[in-house]
Amino acid sequence: MGVVERESGPGLAQVRRVRTEIPGPESARLLRRQHAALPAGVGSSLPVFVTEAGGGVVVDVDGNSFIDFGSGIAVTTVGNAAPRVVERAAGQLARFTHTCFLVNPYESYVEVCETLNRLSPVPGEKRTFLVNTGAEAVENAVKIARAATGRPGIVVFDHGYHGRTLLTMSMTAKNAPYKQGFGPFAPEVHRAPMAYPYRWRGDRERCAEEAAAALADLLDRQVGAANVAAVVVEPIQGEGGFIVPPTGFLPAVAEICAARGILLIADEVQTGIARTGALFACEHEGIRPDLVTTAKGLGGGLPLGAVTGRAELMDAVPPGGLGGTFSGNPVACEAALGVFDEIERHDLVRRAGEIERVMRPALAELAERHPFIGDVRGRGAMQAVEIVRGPDGTPDPARTAEISGRCHRDGLLTLTAGSHGNVLRFLPPLSISDSLLAEGLEVLAKAL
Repeated sequence: MGVVERESGPGLAQVRRVRTEIPGPESARLLRRQHAALPAGVGSSLPVFVTEAGGGVVVDVDGNSFIDFGSGIAVTTVGNAAPRVVERAAGQLARFTHTCFLVNPYESYVEVCETLNRLSPVPGEKRTFLVNTGAEAVENAVKIARAATGRPGIVVFDHGYHGRTLLTMSMTAKNAPYKQGFGPFAPEVHRAPMAYPYRWRGDRERCAEEAAAALADLLDRQVGAANVAAVVVEPIQGEGGFIVPPTGFLPAVAEICAARGILLIADEVQTGIARTGALFACEHEGIRPDLVTTAKGLGGGLPLGAVTGRAELMDAVPPGGLGGTFSGNPVACEAALGVFDEIERHDLVRRAGEIERVMRPALAELAERHPFIGDVRGRGAMQAVEIVRGPDGTPDPARTAEISGRCHRDGLLTLTAGSHGNVLRFLPPLSISDSLLAEGLEVLAKAL
């Protein structure tokens, strides 16, 4: 244990500091209360109770300060308690907390929609409406696709994650813990192979081509393209293990959909809002989806999601068919406008690229030193390493959990992911300093 001082900002000290065992005595006391009050199904990756967070650190009740490589699972992309987010949300709290947009509208909701319409890669005239979560956004995108096409079928991909509602849980690939015991599931959800280069069973050089061919075969031979409303794809799969499809796969998916009158929905819940070095991850290959879903980083820590789509598709749903009591809450809308302020003021799209240029070579060097790192991948401030056992690449979730635990005990907040639980994923906030980023990588190297 010890204190490692680095640069201090005007508010919360930007330092890594480990004063106690992890979790410390105060966190342990609160955990006992948690276990008595909450169901066992609600758990935490790093079970310490937070009192402050900002910049690139998270501080717990025992005074430990962790370097943040998690961003609340890509939610606090612009930083936790980012100034413009706090200012705008606090100002709205003083005016009113809620009216329900379906009863009394307010300008901030419209402004968020106008901003997403302007910035999203959806082609042509666009419309946006707001929801509370990423799962809600995906579910509503499917509703819109079905209403606009008159078709029931939805195609998703292996390793994909889309949420925990009945429909999005059905769309999610991984069984435990997301689906086990919760069936029966929603019908008309079909699954295609994901172009996953590291684990592609065929020729890795032909991964994009072979995966696209498998999708076309599924649509034409197994499901019937005329029965499919939409293909839903994460441009980079999140919970599935930060799987970056090879160049050419996403454009091929878009072409396959367009040729069959099938809509393309880009699930950008985890990848969107500047996380990958572009405002939307599908921009890296020039993809123009019919609909795009956002959440997580959109609200700067407050619950907010959105569906943005081609106007003629969005308008296919009659009045009253979209919405919700809390959807587009005014405080969350102001927070989102603060997020876009922060991105523009601090050029955070560029900052995500800078973080990649620091992290990727460091992770590649670690892979050279440790043969149990089977793959290094990611884009922008969304990086990962896959932990394996043996030359055949057998997933090693136990070692992955051990490495992550060692990081936690040494003051680095890390997360795991992947269909096999064997991926260490790194999602630092774009507000993290270069010195904290480098120090976090040193802690990771020690844990490895």
